[in-house]
Amino acid sequence: MHFAAVAYVSESTLDPLKYYHNITSNTLTVLEAMTTRGVPTLIYSSTCATYGEPEKMPITEETPQLPINPYGKAKKMAEDIILDFHKNSNMSLMILRYFNVIGSDPNGRLGEAPRPELREHGRISGACFDAARGIIPGLKVRGTDYKTADGTCIRDYIDVTDLVDAHVKALEKARPGKVGIYNVGTGRGRSVKEFVEACMTATGVPIKVDFLPRRPGDYAEVYSDPTKIRNELNWTAKYTDLQESLQIAWKWQKSHLNGYALSVAVATS
Repeated sequence: MHFAAVAYVSESTLDPLKYYHNITSNTLTVLEAMTTRGVPTLIYSSTCATYGEPEKMPITEETPQLPINPYGKAKKMAEDIILDFHKNSNMSLMILRYFNVIGSDPNGRLGEAPRPELREHGRISGACFDAARGIIPGLKVRGTDYKTADGTCIRDYIDVTDLVDAHVKALEKARPGKVGIYNVGTGRGRSVKEFVEACMTATGVPIKVDFLPRRPGDYAEVYSDPTKIRNELNWTAKYTDLQESLQIAWKWQKSHLNGYALSVAVATS
């Protein structure tokens, strides 16, 4: 299962070569190593960013892939390399195109803890929690003039626990010489304003919100059609209560104020 990649849209517009090297070039290296060692199955983490800004919603697996930022372009190139390689291979292959991942492990073992230098580029959930914890003075919402109901971006937020389940189902269904490509999302779009309100309720903190101009490389509306993954892999998102997912993630944040620093210190002592 190839998860490893840098994954921040705004950072990719500032440092595109980092993204093409880390995502595209390194995926080629992974494929070469798998071939050398005879590894028979690949589950690849891709992204809805490969679709860009489609004219029609919801997004199906047949929606044209026209990425508009280096992150999405790098992932699309990696997909192309994998699919070209597979034409002459008997490898079992699954490509999962994630939508916007949120949440934490309900058992409290794992959560989101980006490196400090990436906070400026991070996901909205991380920014909400940083604001609630007082690490940053408030939340920056970038873009209020999109053609959506409240002017902010619409995204399909998928809980990480559902994402894990999708990988298990994909592995179970992977077959030699076959390719499966699936969107992994809930099929429902939520606006950034909705997300911020849910985060305030989940944390109980009245977060200060600054509304700023759009972020380079962002798109107005993205949400999935999960019909294919439901029919072929028997997978459906179960953790679809936005506030509940954020409450679980907030619990982890409060009990890991330094992220994984303590666990790393214990492991290396």
